[in-house]
Amino acid sequence: MPTRTGAEYIRGLRDSRSVWVNGEAVGDVTAHELFKGSLAGMAGYFDWQKKHADACLMAREDGSVSVSHLIPKSREDLARRHECLRTLAKYSVGMLGRTPDYLNVTFAGFAGQPSIWRQAGNEEWQENLCAFQQEIAVKDLALTHTIVHPVLDKRYPDYEGVNKQLALRKVDETTDSIVVSGARILATLGPFADELAVYPGHPIPEDQPDVALAFSVPMSTPGLKVLCRDHYGVERNLFDHPFSSRFDEQDAFIVFDEVEVPKHRVFCNANPTVFNTAMRNGWTGNIMQQTVIRALVKLEFAYELATRIAAVTGQQQRGEVTQMLGELWSYAELTRAGLKAAEDGAAADRDGTWICDERPFFALRPSMPGWMVRVNDILKTLGSHNLLATPAAADFGDETLKPVLDTYLKGAEDTSAEERARLFRTAWDMAGSALGGRVELYERFYLASAPRNYALAHMRAQQSAAWEAVPEFWRATDEIMGPYGLCGEGQQTKGDEL
Repeated sequence: MPTRTGAEYIRGLRDSRSVWVNGEAVGDVTAHELFKGSLAGMAGYFDWQKKHADACLMAREDGSVSVSHLIPKSREDLARRHECLRTLAKYSVGMLGRTPDYLNVTFAGFAGQPSIWRQAGNEEWQENLCAFQQEIAVKDLALTHTIVHPVLDKRYPDYEGVNKQLALRKVDETTDSIVVSGARILATLGPFADELAVYPGHPIPEDQPDVALAFSVPMSTPGLKVLCRDHYGVERNLFDHPFSSRFDEQDAFIVFDEVEVPKHRVFCNANPTVFNTAMRNGWTGNIMQQTVIRALVKLEFAYELATRIAAVTGQQQRGEVTQMLGELWSYAELTRAGLKAAEDGAAADRDGTWICDERPFFALRPSMPGWMVRVNDILKTLGSHNLLATPAAADFGDETLKPVLDTYLKGAEDTSAEERARLFRTAWDMAGSALGGRVELYERFYLASAPRNYALAHMRAQQSAAWEAVPEFWRATDEIMGPYGLCGEGQQTKGDEL
């Protein structure tokens, strides 16, 4: 079975899913006027994948599949996946954070570490996971996921009192299915996905196995309710809104109302040991290759966009401007260097799957969100009032307006008014529009909060090395300086005891 075209992807969404937006129950997401641009944008992703088949697709006996499904078994496999992921990220210049390759890489990582998913009596469910990973590859499905449950009252632990009442949990079990109820956030791409995956996020208490679940269900599953936030897409052309016209991924709040999950779609069935282990070993080294490549593509694009803004406004030689441009380039270069270090440090785990060195990723994970916020700040600073005085595409089609625009709104260095306008509109849509604001918030929190990730980085660092440099320095100093009388009284011969 070959990979799907964009048209085939859209046809696959015509089902009985329960989606709400603006208080309206959407009967058919493919026919709703509000979603028209976003669906076109996602369809374009599938067409882009086929257009760049040399980088993005691999042939197998059961047909061509995306390279993002590859379970790396060598350094060459990681390099091949890198090329695919970079090519896919270029479609949206990194503005789409939850394209299907994100979950493809996630499940390839899960399937590539059977020893983790088979522990504590989870053998049957691990086999289901591997079968599902093959299914999404062959069918070229688009997945969304939801891994965090809502916390109503932060005065109480996540899984106690009213917070436990909201948590997604198993409420019943039959011969062929488990029944789940509760809520989860946040399903990006929710109404536009084929499947909804649930898998471990934060650790859970060992004494609450009913919330230790991993599974996947079609978006049309009875009892599944998809509540969309405001839609930030706009019905405008690509000149005026290159991102908002097609790249609103549409986040959604998910409610499970006694949803029956077939047991062949269950990957962890009330097993806290598996649930709490699955994300600790290899997940970061696996999925962060995808997300850092996307971030790098976006940072490189932002740097070029900012440089062009400086040129078209004649500011490219001003000290404060070159400082900001150098700052943007530094973010991109630090991301590239961290990615290279992670890939160069990759090694096979105990299952034979190649995983990137996680240390650079643990450093990038809390740092990149701040860089992305700074990107938008710099674009707004460089663009200043020009971002608010930009003609629309239709203005250039007016015979009366066009000569006025060509005279008064052209750019420096013989830049045409039309090129100048498109440049500023691209910058505004990236950094200042409603969609730009949503993407900025996404960048801040999609990998959890920066403070939490810095804390996790510290804890991981403490586990990864003995960290004896300070006492070693003291010992070496006392030993070498002892004969010169520079040590404290009684310390000349005690270096080895410190």
